[in-house]
Amino acid sequence: MILTVTLNTALDITYRVRALRPHSSHRVSEVTERPGGKGLNVGRVLAALGHEVTVTGFTGGATGRTVREQLTGTAGVVDALVPVEGSTRRTIAVVDTTTGDTTQLNEPGPVISAAEWAAFQETYEHLLRSASAVALCGSLPPGVPVGAYAQLVRTARTLAVPVLLDTSGEPLRRGVAARPDIIKPNAEELAELTGSHEPLQAARNARRRGAHTVVASLGADGLLAHTPDGHWRATPPHRVPGNPTGAGDSAVAGLLSGLVENLPWPARLARAVALSTATVMAPAAGEFDHAAYETLLTGIAVTGDATAA
Repeated sequence: MILTVTLNTALDITYRVRALRPHSSHRVSEVTERPGGKGLNVGRVLAALGHEVTVTGFTGGATGRTVREQLTGTAGVVDALVPVEGSTRRTIAVVDTTTGDTTQLNEPGPVISAAEWAAFQETYEHLLRSASAVALCGSLPPGVPVGAYAQLVRTARTLAVPVLLDTSGEPLRRGVAARPDIIKPNAEELAELTGSHEPLQAARNARRRGAHTVVASLGADGLLAHTPDGHWRATPPHRVPGNPTGAGDSAVAGLLSGLVENLPWPARLARAVALSTATVMAPAAGEFDHAAYETLLTGIAVTGDATAA
């Protein structure tokens, strides 16, 4: 079983409009909603790849009930979310179908009490004992300590469960110091962490700070990986238009599935980039175009050196 953690779960709502113009009214042509937050997106993609997945984190209020109801219909995903008093947030993506651009509006999430945080930690440790790997994903809701991910990384390491961390800012900085197996920042997050804007040098610096492996998202240019076994760059065959929401989460699913399947790094990266690109082409976050994924997988270019880490 693969475990994904989403401390700030969400209901992802996507609006499609012909053209997004400030200070004007819009007629929405299509609305979709899905359980969201990075870890839930990761879990949904992993399940679609055939893996057993358990998702945990916080959920509450009417929005939280909607999230859990929709998760019930997701094959391969087990709901182990922890209930809280506050209401789960919503995220709104407005897609301009003319340009393909997306505007994102993210609510802050519920305030988590000390008792709720303690209850989650008990659930997390219990679930880890049956996990083959864990992904810690996304922002922290109000009330959760800024060092929360560092604490969760240390718990996973104590139980010898490989852990991937995908967050940003101070939670990432503290989490890296706890020595996660993989971090997956984007280029901006990696630069903020290390002070270097050259991705390969920044990845080296992040490893010196404690990350075992660094896989950096470079947007439409694919992924850069710096590992103890070498470094590689994986790029899609061409750029695609669409909604990038959830593309990074699909990349995490590709990396985690490759980890538990013991794939070599070039194959893991090719899968991650193909999934990420196929997600841009899908209509809603946390989904990917299966036909596009299969086609893209054979066209991902992976270059690098297995001896230059």
